[in-house]
Parts: sequence; C-alpha cells; structure tokens
Amino acid sequence: MRGWWVGLALGAAPMAFAGEKAADFTLRDLNGQSATLSQYAGKVVVMSFWATWCAPCKEEMPHLQTMYNERKDKGLVVLSISTDDARSASRVKPYIEKMGYNFPVLLDRDSTVIGSHNPSKSVPYTVVVDRKGEVVQRIAGYNPGDEAALIALVDKLLAAP
Repeated sequence: MRGWWVGLALGAAPMAFAGEKAADFTLRDLNGQSATLSQYAGKVVVMSFWATWCAPCKEEMPHLQTMYNERKDKGLVVLSISTDDARSASRVKPYIEKMGYNFPVLLDRDSTVIGSHNPSKSVPYTVVVDRKGEVVQRIAGYNPGDEAALIALVDKLLAAP
C-alpha cells in the first residue's frame, strides 16, 4: 500500500487513536536479547514495521535514522520491527549493519506483533505512541516526502509534558 496516512487516499483525515493503549509485546533483537515495548515507557516511540524485500520500507529507513539521531536525546525511540519470516530473516542483520542503522531492530518472524498493531500486515506500517503509552497515529505506506508529517508529529509529542 503506497498511501501514507491511513485513509488519506479516500480523502479522510489521518486516523488518530486517542486513549488507545499500545499493546505491549516481547520480541528478540538482532543479538537475541529480549525487548519489550513497555521498557520504553515515558518515551515517544515510533514503531516501524518493514521487511527486507520491501522497497518503500528501505526508502523510508534513512529518514527514520536521521529522525532518531536528532531526537533520541529528547526521548524518541524508533523501534524498527522486521516482519521477515524465517526464510528471509537471515538478511536483516547484514542489511542493518551495511546501512549503519543504530536504532533498535526487533524481529517479528511470526507476525504476532504486526498482527496486533496492523491486522492487514501491510508494510511499511508505522505506529506512533506517546509518552503515556497511547497510540496517537497509525500510518500505512510511504511516499518520498511523507517523513515531514511524521517529524512534525514526533516533535509535537516530544514537546508535550
């Protein structure tokens, strides 16, 4: 799906989910360590679901890296969640290392986490969570330039108490 804001193609406003608590989860990172969403409580979290075979995902990732680098000290966490299955999961770590990405990368090989946050399991797919752990925005797809709206939203959330 190439339309960035959910529903935008139909002329609808971006879908907000005020008050919806983000479902906690546990996944393994690239080093086999467990990570949970709840360990980032009090931070603004951008969960980006992607796969190594997804060209728009790879187009979006440098923008996520820049946003993370510039805002991590202000309380931003970018959780890059690979949806590659067992057949393609071996490509994730080499790709991340080759590109020099340093945000946390988690493996959702069974699609359990993307299934709870995005039942259609489309990628790229982004879920923005505020400091209270509530889902603020769900964003499907990516087109060049879309990162400006995401950065504006993240900056607004980082500025909030």
